[in-house]
Amino acid sequence: MRFFLALIMAMIWASIAMAAPAVNGLRLGENGDRTRFVIDIDEAVSAEVFTLSDPYRLVIDLPAVDFQLDSQGVGDGRGLVRRYRFGLFDEKTSRLVLDLEGPVAVDRVFTLPPQGQNLYRLVFDLKKTSRSEFAKAVRQPHRVVESTASQSNLAPVPSVRAARNQRLIVIDAGHGGNDPGAPGAAGKPEKAITLAAAIETARVINASGRYRAVLTRDRDIYLHLRQRINVARKVNADLFISLHADSLNNRSVRGATVYTLSETASDREAAQLAARENKADVLAGMNLAEEAPEVANILIDLAQRESMNYSARFANYLIPELKNRVQLRRNSHRFAGFVVLKAPDVPSVLVEMGYMSNREDAQFLGSRAGQTQIANALLAGIDSYFAALDREQF
Repeated sequence: MRFFLALIMAMIWASIAMAAPAVNGLRLGENGDRTRFVIDIDEAVSAEVFTLSDPYRLVIDLPAVDFQLDSQGVGDGRGLVRRYRFGLFDEKTSRLVLDLEGPVAVDRVFTLPPQGQNLYRLVFDLKKTSRSEFAKAVRQPHRVVESTASQSNLAPVPSVRAARNQRLIVIDAGHGGNDPGAPGAAGKPEKAITLAAAIETARVINASGRYRAVLTRDRDIYLHLRQRINVARKVNADLFISLHADSLNNRSVRGATVYTLSETASDREAAQLAARENKADVLAGMNLAEEAPEVANILIDLAQRESMNYSARFANYLIPELKNRVQLRRNSHRFAGFVVLKAPDVPSVLVEMGYMSNREDAQFLGSRAGQTQIANALLAGIDSYFAALDREQF
């Protein structure tokens, strides 16, 4: 039933919006003193390229694309490139940043058309240059339109591709950028705590080898609430977990709470918390709480209700694992209308890991040991949840 509804939802969404170009591989190769960076993409796109200094970097801006890669947004370097990073820069732009070993010039840029099983390949050939020549070109964008060139004699290098046989868990670090979240009693704002906990959780999940974790953000950047949902939907996530650490007027209150979606909050505090979190997008100039009118309401409702049921089941498996490792609040499973829980076809929970207004909670969540305990509890809850689903299939 869930698969059938997810299939219907995917068809509906595809009919109302064109899919973003998909990047299925990023590759580095060497040929003498040249380094080649290749983007495997399923359609030809234009790019804008510029350089930055101190440290040396090459920036490639693409239209918003879907990075279908088995990676946390970073890749190992080779040749003139120390490493590279990629992700969504804003709603219309995806950005790749190549951290360079020294001053580099872009020798050639071109697009190779599909050939055999290859997709379009956007190719950047890099060569060494002097510091003075590099400095002349810093911050001067160069627009690259779709162009083609014959295949060169660079040896092929392996592509980074997503593993298809693992369940995929999206970990969302709440707040970020110009939205710091709750101030911390131990000196760190909520956005820093949630990011550190999310990164540690992704590390623990990936280290298990049983799942693949994807972060909605891996640095201090602002994301609209719907952008966070869209990350989960684009990668066909099996679970979405949003991490938060809010603040209360009563500084003695501490402990973790797990929230799942409800149109009517389970208590006044939950309603106030949801309203405060959901206002983040309103304050940024965009209220995204409304569903797209083109989507058939009845199918959205069916899919949403099923996802809510699975979300509640996951919460029921997660709470005992949290209780074994961290302090919980009474009535630790609560309900609220958080926007980030409204992906219609992805089971989603919001975990309030503790309260930044409580000094003990803030110190615990700000420590690596505390973040690892949270991560281990989340992994154990994920294991129990999927083990139960697998038993039902036999």
